[in-house]
Amino acid sequence: MLPFEEEIGQHPSLEDLQDAVVHKKMRPAFKDCWVKHTGLEQLCETIEECWDHDAEARLSAGCVEERISQIRRLTSGTTSDCLVSMVTSVTNVDMPPKESSI
Repeated sequence: MLPFEEEIGQHPSLEDLQDAVVHKKMRPAFKDCWVKHTGLEQLCETIEECWDHDAEARLSAGCVEERISQIRRLTSGTTSDCLVSMVTSVTNVDMPPKESSI
């Protein structure tokens, strides 16, 4: 399901999205399993802090970069393919095949 699909349908207009995000201050909801997942919990928290309605309270790009670096360090024993599998298993969405660099 797309973000806001339940609230405004599958094919929202720009005005529908502006009304939902700007006027109603809605944000997409994370699946409960994402928030409870050890590897995705910090990422979800970081994303939510980037969505703060108060511009002064939002995270700076440098802070986001640092948090992602911390997450990467915490998962450094995990290979990128393993991380893709973790995200795929939590989201139940198959990732598209990698394209060859040749």
